[in-house]
Amino acid sequence: MHSLNSFLMTTIFTAWKYDLSLLELIAFVTSVVGVALGIFGPRSTWPWWNISSFLYAILFFEQKYYASGALQFIFIAGGVWGWFGWGPKGAKPERLKVNEKIRWGVGFLVVWFALYPLLTHIGAAASLTDAFGFAGSCVAQVLMVRQKYEAWPLWFVVDAVYTYQYWHGGLYLTALLYLIFVGLAVGGWARWLREAKKLESHAA
Repeated sequence: MHSLNSFLMTTIFTAWKYDLSLLELIAFVTSVVGVALGIFGPRSTWPWWNISSFLYAILFFEQKYYASGALQFIFIAGGVWGWFGWGPKGAKPERLKVNEKIRWGVGFLVVWFALYPLLTHIGAAASLTDAFGFAGSCVAQVLMVRQKYEAWPLWFVVDAVYTYQYWHGGLYLTALLYLIFVGLAVGGWARWLREAKKLESHAA
């Protein structure tokens, strides 16, 4: 395991005092593929999601982004759930009811403000933004597995915050990844809303 970790942390190139590791490069590629597939809703998005989550778990723990690292295992569990939950035909987006939006919003705030002091206590690299990203990502992941279109506007906000966090922390390729995620979230937001409205019109 130690030799594998050493291999993955091999530096591919250095630019402007930034060392790009093999681990970060592979995690970047698999993440882009997984999220891009998620826009169109095929079940094949989830294996890519799980591979990238496992790789990023290693990277984030190395960089002391503890909440981001722990979050990857929630993503992996969500990926398994999503694979069976979506079925062979993929996602069928729906919209949340108003009372559901309120419940999820309150849950997000509770987790965010509960996690922030804990991360500060253990010396995390970015307590406030990492706690925000953890809480928002957990909610967005569950909503995505449940095929709710509101997952995408939430991903948009969370990914924008993570873009700032990782750029500030010197993980420039990962920051670029999350900036790409921001753009992909816009695409997912538009497409899933369109599909949700289409299903609602058929049901009416």
